[in-house]
Amino acid sequence: MSILIKPIITEKATTNSELNNCFSFQVNTKANKVEIKKAVEAAYGVSVEKVRTINVRPDRRTRYTKTGIQHGKTNAIKKAIVQLVEGETIDLYSNM
Repeated sequence: MSILIKPIITEKATTNSELNNCFSFQVNTKANKVEIKKAVEAAYGVSVEKVRTINVRPDRRTRYTKTGIQHGKTNAIKKAIVQLVEGETIDLYSNM
């Protein structure tokens, strides 16, 4: 079971990483805070101070087509915001 799926690189996440030393990741929905902390420390070699998690609900959409009404939804995901110890950082752009 892979805990870290991918880093979240948006304008809000980038600003949060520059100002508050907090990095955002999309993680497995069954992972808890302790597992996320160990996975980030092992993958990037940094010390994690705090982990916050967010469960994002799926978006539901309805389309009206020629053949009838189509219902659909996106997948539910879990986000983790990881705050690092002062003085440490993760360079997400060099690992791509």
